[in-house]
Amino acid sequence: MPVRRANWLPGIFNDFFGNEWVERQRASSPSMNIIENDKEYKVEMAAPGLTKDDFHIDVHDDDMLTVSVEKKSETQDENKANKYLRREFSYSSFRQSLVLPDGVDRENIKAKMEDGVLCIDIPKIVKTEKKSTKRIEIL
Repeated sequence: MPVRRANWLPGIFNDFFGNEWVERQRASSPSMNIIENDKEYKVEMAAPGLTKDDFHIDVHDDDMLTVSVEKKSETQDENKANKYLRREFSYSSFRQSLVLPDGVDRENIKAKMEDGVLCIDIPKIVKTEKKSTKRIEIL
């Protein structure tokens, strides 16, 4: 079966952000919003039923931010003779990678989980204005 790749923005924006700022690894990856303002990028990822302990967020040396989840759960209903009347296993996982744009402060990326939404704040590097030349008086 061929692999299908999904972009977060239409193709016209790919040139601006480089080759696919977001690459989905699986079609079952959660929905995501990416918001930009003057100070930061904010990534919001829908994660109903998940907790912050289910997530792993890594920033790699190649400016790749990876969000992964692995959730296992098991429900058992047993009778007294230890024969299974019902047994359910559940396993879900996904991995999603984002190429960080130039000019972000990798060291201060923060994440929080709130109301079933994982929020990742990616601050931009603040550019300081050039100061005018200042002459130092020699004493």
